[in-house]
Amino acid sequence: MNDSPDFPLISWTEAEENRSARWRSEAGNPAPKRVIVADDRIPADVAYKLVCEGTGLLWRGDFQNARQLLQALARRIDKKSERKSVKAGDKKEPIPGITQAFHQHRQAQAQRARILGMLLVPLEADYSIPLRRAPDVSQACEEVYGPGQEASVATMREVLGLIGAHEWRKKGVPVPALGGSIHPYYGVFSPVRGEYLDLVERATLPSVQLAFDIGTGTGVLAALLAKRGVKRIVATDQSTRALECAAENLQRLGVDKQVELVAADLFPPGQAPLIVCNPPWVPAKPSSPIEHAIYDPDSRMLRGFLDGLAAHLAPNGEGWLILSDFAEHLGLRSRDELQAMFDKAGLRVALKQDIKPRHPRSSDAEDPLHAARVKEVTSLWVLKAK
Repeated sequence: MNDSPDFPLISWTEAEENRSARWRSEAGNPAPKRVIVADDRIPADVAYKLVCEGTGLLWRGDFQNARQLLQALARRIDKKSERKSVKAGDKKEPIPGITQAFHQHRQAQAQRARILGMLLVPLEADYSIPLRRAPDVSQACEEVYGPGQEASVATMREVLGLIGAHEWRKKGVPVPALGGSIHPYYGVFSPVRGEYLDLVERATLPSVQLAFDIGTGTGVLAALLAKRGVKRIVATDQSTRALECAAENLQRLGVDKQVELVAADLFPPGQAPLIVCNPPWVPAKPSSPIEHAIYDPDSRMLRGFLDGLAAHLAPNGEGWLILSDFAEHLGLRSRDELQAMFDKAGLRVALKQDIKPRHPRSSDAEDPLHAARVKEVTSLWVLKAK
C-alpha cells in the first residue's frame, strides 16, 4: 500500500496492470496490504481462507452476490467461534469471569470486523458502484464522505453501513418524550436507549433560565430540555458531524431558537444552574466511530465532566449525570471508584433516580454478557458542589 500526502491509497494488480485508488475507512483502518480481484466464481470457502490470511478481495462481480458472500463469511466466523466454545467445554475449562468474558467478546468482535472488512467494493468518483445490481449509494456516501472527487475503494461492510445510516437519517428514531423523531447521522449515536430520556423528562428542573448540554450528539437532550421549557440551552460537542446533526434535529423539532450549538471539548464558557451530560458508559477503547458514544477509554469524558462541573455550576446549581452501571457489573469500574471521582471533584450526590433498561439485549439470554445486562440499571445522578 502506498500513501499520498492527502489520503491513503490501496493498490492491486488487475489485467496485468498495477492500479491504485483512494482508500476510504471512516474507522481509520488501514487498507489490506495484499489485494486480489474476485468475482462470483470464487467459492465461499476459498474466500474465507484468503480473508482470514489478511488478503483483501476487490469485488468485480454482482453486488448482491457480494452481500451473500459477506453473509457466508460471517456464518463461517460464527461457526468457528462455536466450535471453539464446544472444544473449551470438552476440556472442562473454567467459565471465565464476566470481566474476562467482556474482553474476549470485544476481541472476537474486533477479529470478526477485521475479517469481514477484507471484502472490498469499488466506488467511482460520483460514488456510483460499477457492479451489476448495485444500489444507488451516492447520497449515502456524500452524507459521510463529502462531495466525490476521485475513484475509491471501501469495505462492503462500510458501504452497507452507509446505506443503513442513510435510511435511519431519512426515517428518524421516534422519541415519545419529544413528540417527534430524532434523525441521527452516520457515526452519531442514535437515542435507541430511551429509558434515560424518561429520567430527564421526569426530573425536577432547578431552573428554566439556562442549561448546558455537554456532548450533545444528536441534540436529543437539548431538545428535551427545550420542550420542558428551558429558555436557553448551550449544547456542546467536539464532533462537527454531531453539531450538524443536532442543528438539523433542533430545527426540525422547532426548538433551534432556544439552543446555541458550540464546538467544544466538554464545557462552554461561563456557569449554568443546570448542566446535563450523558457520557459513554463503558471505560474501554472504541474500535469504530459509532463506538465513541459507548466506550470511554479510562473514563476520560466522565472524569473531565466531573472535574470541571463544580466550576461551571451557578450557585446552588445541579449537574445531571446520566450513567448506566453496566461497567460495574462488568467489573470495569466499581461504585467506590465512581464515588471517589465525585469526592475528588468536590461534588456530593443530592439525588439519584434509577430505571431499568428496556432494550431487547437486556432480556437476551444468549448474549455473552447477559449476566451483566440483566442487572443493569440506568441512573440520573443529581450532583451539587460541596
